[in-house]
Amino acid sequence: MRSFVSILALAAALSLPALPLPAAELKKTTIKLGTLAPTGTSYHKQLLLLRDQWAKASGGALQLVIYPDGRQGSESEMVSAMATGNLHAGLLTASGLAQIEPSVTALQSMPMTFRTLAEVDYVTEKMRPLLEAKLAAKGFMVLFWTDSGWVRIFSKRPVEKPDDLKKLRVFSWAGGQGEFEAWKAGGFNPVSLEPSEIFSSLGTGIITACPMPPFFALAAQIDNVAPHMLDLNWAPLVGAIVISKATWNKIPPPLQADCMTIAEAVGREVKTRARAEATESVRAMQKRKLTVHPVSAEVQALWESAADQIRDRVRGPIVPAEFFDAVRGHLTEYRASNAAR
Repeated sequence: MRSFVSILALAAALSLPALPLPAAELKKTTIKLGTLAPTGTSYHKQLLLLRDQWAKASGGALQLVIYPDGRQGSESEMVSAMATGNLHAGLLTASGLAQIEPSVTALQSMPMTFRTLAEVDYVTEKMRPLLEAKLAAKGFMVLFWTDSGWVRIFSKRPVEKPDDLKKLRVFSWAGGQGEFEAWKAGGFNPVSLEPSEIFSSLGTGIITACPMPPFFALAAQIDNVAPHMLDLNWAPLVGAIVISKATWNKIPPPLQADCMTIAEAVGREVKTRARAEATESVRAMQKRKLTVHPVSAEVQALWESAADQIRDRVRGPIVPAEFFDAVRGHLTEYRASNAAR
């Protein structure tokens, strides 16, 4: 009888899911995360929350060290550092993610493709599985996707129509040769720089206009050197936290699940706060010296035409054709579904 009971007990034990490792048995793991996000912004605050919640979930075993303000270099440099193991994770924009996997540009590098942030959400969810599989194949796990709302055009002189912007020198992300060529194809005058050089370059006149999200403009005090903003939804600034699979695999599977749940919750809050912060940032800059230039229906049509020229050049060289077409297809589905309601 005792043997029979022992066998039953053993069978029951084997059928139970594995219990998480006690905190004392977890190996201490330091995870270094870099980002261009400025200190004090909602992005930075939520990363601090992620750090604290991961530490709590792991009993202090996971130590997330955050380097904001581009302290680990440009996004290209951060991607290189992750490849060598000197950095383990990064909150990157689509431009930085594209250094790992070019298909990510489909979410950001198609100007005036999205009409609403609801469309951005819909397409991102539809594209996530394939994009995450592509990034995983390159050795990176996605913890969450987010965005900062719309990129707006800031300039030293008033810009209302495309011809106004064509007279200025426009910031283009260094390393994004395709982006540079796309601006040129649209008849604009791009200047290739790192984001850290934007403020000084606007001050010296190396560039005279820059597309950027308002939260970054406020944090960098861009309105002091570029006091005009065109109220045009140029494109969303999309990003994600990625972590090297080599680092992720050091975390025991049960704890991985907890960390992913925490990260996804933080990611939702990041997006909500970042979008709200974009609106608040414009108001704050207007109280200083920022002049916001509204866009009429007539002027909107002119910008649509200018964006068409850029999108024609983007498909293929910047955004892989398969992903470019997928975005357009998902938007067609979304608009048809919402029109029918």
